[in-house]
Amino acid sequence: MKVHTVTGGAGLRLHVREWGKEDAPSILFIHGWSQNHLCWKNQYESMLAEDFRLVALDLRGHGMSEAPLETEYYTEPQLWADDIAAVVDQLNLGSPVFVGWSYAGFIICDYLRAHGTAKVAGINFVGAATTLNNAGFGTLIGPGFLDHVIGATSEDLPGNIEAIRNFVRGYTYSQLPSEVFETAICWNMAVPAKIRAALLAREIDSDDVLTALAVPVLVTHGQEDTVILPAMGRHLLALCPEATASWYAATGHAPFLENPTRFNDELCRFADDAKVSRKGISSRLEGSTLAGTSPPYNRT
Repeated sequence: MKVHTVTGGAGLRLHVREWGKEDAPSILFIHGWSQNHLCWKNQYESMLAEDFRLVALDLRGHGMSEAPLETEYYTEPQLWADDIAAVVDQLNLGSPVFVGWSYAGFIICDYLRAHGTAKVAGINFVGAATTLNNAGFGTLIGPGFLDHVIGATSEDLPGNIEAIRNFVRGYTYSQLPSEVFETAICWNMAVPAKIRAALLAREIDSDDVLTALAVPVLVTHGQEDTVILPAMGRHLLALCPEATASWYAATGHAPFLENPTRFNDELCRFADDAKVSRKGISSRLEGSTLAGTSPPYNRT
């Protein structure tokens, strides 16, 4: 395991760790709201490390990354986009497969809108959110989040702890082992309530990005997810008609925690296929003026 400090958007310092083979195809794991890199333990300590270079960051404001409390550090899409670009570029990841859980769906779309797909081999959206607005509350984002968000963003410590305990307990369908549950409580509580609130001070619509995607996409979603409802997954699939769906029965918001063996097997196959697909695209573009480039999406 290697530890890196990457300079992200506006100079903010990001904590990044990697496992596996440095010269292997890369997989970049991007966690969700109030989480950190530790949530991917069942992936970076698996057989995936034998075939891939596995990289996981702590998002700005999370884990061991720099965490300023001012809201403006979390409401500008370009900052999120530049954080991901910095990890890819400063660690020389080439064209990684992005694995984005929950809130990371927003961040991946921020990156795509700003930087395009030239350095993206494929995207695995895992219980991912891509729309954040009032209309989506209750239809795309469910009670597993909404019932706890007020307490989780409150400065009242007892209420904050209760909300986070209930949130973590509810984001899986089956009960997590006690050690995993306790560790998840710790990594959630490491995020200040003000930062949790700041992450929600945006209105987000990523439909334009998703309809324009031309890289392999895998949508992984638990059928019992009450945090990001299955309707969000179906919405994403409707916008990305070439995407592959992987629905997990009797599974909540974290398929990689509840069924890591299946998740890792599917990710391995997807990353292998995406690598072949990316080589084909590069071959077709070789020698053209588009080689190695991909225009950012239209911001309007």
